[in-house]
Amino acid sequence: MSDQWLPPTPPSAPGYDPPKTKRDSESWLKRRLGPIALAAFAIFKWGKIAILFVTKAKFFVTGFSMVISIGAYTLFWGLPFAVGIVALLLIHESGHAIQMKREGMDVGGMAFVPFLGAVVWAKELEDDALAEARVGLAGPLLGSLAAAAALIPYAMNGDEFWLAIAYFGFFINLFNLIPVTPFDGGRAMAAISPWMWFVGLGLMAAYLVWRPNPFVILFLVLGALDVYRRWKHRKEGGVEARAYYEVSKRNRALVGLVYVGLILALVAGMNATHLDPDTLG
Repeated sequence: MSDQWLPPTPPSAPGYDPPKTKRDSESWLKRRLGPIALAAFAIFKWGKIAILFVTKAKFFVTGFSMVISIGAYTLFWGLPFAVGIVALLLIHESGHAIQMKREGMDVGGMAFVPFLGAVVWAKELEDDALAEARVGLAGPLLGSLAAAAALIPYAMNGDEFWLAIAYFGFFINLFNLIPVTPFDGGRAMAAISPWMWFVGLGLMAAYLVWRPNPFVILFLVLGALDVYRRWKHRKEGGVEARAYYEVSKRNRALVGLVYVGLILALVAGMNATHLDPDTLG
């Protein structure tokens, strides 16, 4: 028979759904609202302590943001390459932190932002534009050495993974030399010639027209806002603000030599480590 009769489901059988009572509704509310009320009480009682811990614990902020960034990069390029990216960013930012300490600055901490890089901040500003340039260029210098170091295991085993890591390292350090604040190149321009900030903005705008990209739009907006703020302060900040940018010709030349040398070396590094997609398996 295609239509068979089934006996009523006994109360003890699986799937039995007894009629709802007022007491059952109250139990449901307690189960659902109880955890919410407990969480709200915990936030009220210990929330300030937790926030204080997060803001004060440099290691927690750095470690947590590193894990988040690795997870984000893993979604696109896999775990090994994601770890390599974050390691390169860590070394780059460590270059800034080391030079900050050499300048007598109090380093506040480091944080990683997926697809935007990383940042290390200081609780004290640099004494002058020359010190700012030294701090700015220290990141690409150490970061470039880290990228070049990836060629050592490549030379030992021929694994193109290390070639890709080196290429990416050269690229991110070259990208950071864009002559616009708050990029490292913009910090170098503070000592060479602040007028170069506008050249950098023009180059970014031209690239955006050539190859539209949401990240370039974001960087262009942030750069324009920062350049406007700094230029206005330079013009209206009085003698002290103008003195900040007073750098001797000798030091300007040295900063310019390091800046241009880094660009040439990184371009050469990218050219040497570029992998043709058609040859990849």
